[in-house]
Amino acid sequence: MTENQISYKIRGAIFKVYNELGPGLFESVYEAALVYQLEKDGLKVESQVTVPVFYDNNKLDLAFRLDILVEDKVIIEVKSVAELAKVHHKQIVNYLKLTKLKLGILVNFNTDDISESIYRKVNNL
Repeated sequence: MTENQISYKIRGAIFKVYNELGPGLFESVYEAALVYQLEKDGLKVESQVTVPVFYDNNKLDLAFRLDILVEDKVIIEVKSVAELAKVHHKQIVNYLKLTKLKLGILVNFNTDDISESIYRKVNNL
C-alpha cells in the first residue's frame, strides 16, 4: 500500500473519529480512538513509537515519540489545541527527517471544521 492510499484511509478515520467525538477533548482521547478506528479499518498501527535521536553519528540519551505510525510508512501527529502553531508543523517535518519517512499528517481535533485542520507534510528526502 502506498503512502497516498494509507493517507486516504487515515483521512477517512479522522472524519469518523471527529464526527463521533466532536471537538474539545484531550489529545489522548483522539489518539486512542484514531488507533482503534485505523485498526478496525485493517491497517497496521502503532502508538507512542519511540524513535532514537542521533547527533554526529552518536545516539543521544533521549528519544522522541511518534503519536501514531501507520503501516510503518505514515506518521500522524495528533493535536487538540485552540490553534496550531508554526512549531507543530515544524515538529512533524523534523519527525519525518529523523525517521526518513516520506509522509506525515498533522491533525488538530479542536476545531469546528475538521476538513480545515488536517495537514499533509512531505519529506522530500
